[in-house]
Formats: sequence, C-alpha cells, structure tokens
Amino acid sequence: MDGRIFYLLWIVAVTGFIDATAAQEENVALKGFASQSSNFDDGYAIKAIDGNRDGNYFCGSCTHTKSDLSPWWKLDLQQTHKVSSITITNRQDAVPERLNGAEIRIGDNPAHSGIQNPRCGVISSIGKNPSVTFQCNGMKGRYVTIVNSGRKEFLTLCEVEDILDFITLRFCAVIAF
Repeated sequence: MDGRIFYLLWIVAVTGFIDATAAQEENVALKGFASQSSNFDDGYAIKAIDGNRDGNYFCGSCTHTKSDLSPWWKLDLQQTHKVSSITITNRQDAVPERLNGAEIRIGDNPAHSGIQNPRCGVISSIGKNPSVTFQCNGMKGRYVTIVNSGRKEFLTLCEVEDILDFITLRFCAVIAF
C-alpha cells in the first residue's frame, strides 16, 4: 500500500472532536437538605430552598427561627461542590434589617452547624433589596451556613440559591477504515 494512502486512512481513523458547551449555571440548593437552629411557627428551614423568591413571610415561603443566640440556617449539598455564588432573598414585608451582619460560610465541616467553615461573605446591609448575590469564587464545600454570630435575633430567609458554574465536555471519535 502506498505510504500516502496509509497516512490518509490513519488520519480518518483517529479524527474526532471535542465539543465544549458554554458555561451553564445550576442552583444545587434545590437538591439539598436544610436545617436551622430552631423553628418559629411555620418557618421551616426547607422553605429557603423551595424555588420561591416571594419575600412576604405570610405567603409561606420564608424560614423563621426563634430569637436564638447566634441563629443559623444550614444547607447540606450532599457532596462537596465548587460554589461560584450565593443569592439570598430577604424578607420584604417587615424587619429586613435582621439579616444585616449575618455571615455566609462554606466548607466541609458539619460541626457546630458549619459556623466555623471559611467565610464567603458578610451581609453588611441588605435592607429591602429583594435579592443580593455574593461571589464565592469557587469556594469548595458541602455545607452552606448563614449565621448571625453573637447576636440574639430571629433569622429569616426567603430563598437561598447556591450557584455552580460548569462546562460540559463531549468527545466524539470517528473511526473509519
């Protein structure tokens, strides 16, 4: 067989392509398990990951703890993820200042409700802004905790979204003889 023909057949046999899909976002909070320091009325922890951003507590989509010392809310993502950002929807019908000073923590340590994990950000003043996004720049962790450290306060969250960026890679090899 002529060397040029063999070379041409070899190129066709190993030709393939890699297809990279553009970066996409996924809210992994919807697949997690939530808990909190205590429950006030119907303000169960799971309501912060129900996909409903309604900021009116009385419409049934917000969490609410009792007036605890250092109240916390924790999300178990079931495995370690690289979190690019956290979006928090605050209560809009009343007392939005309760979240001021709360810390967002991400890490793999479940002890002490995750409040000793590295800090992604501090909610300095959320006010009546419906939703605020904090960039976590790929912090790794299984647990996301929001805590009002050192304060005796109620903690109310209407939605917490944990966003991951990911790229889908696909390889296709064409083998022809």
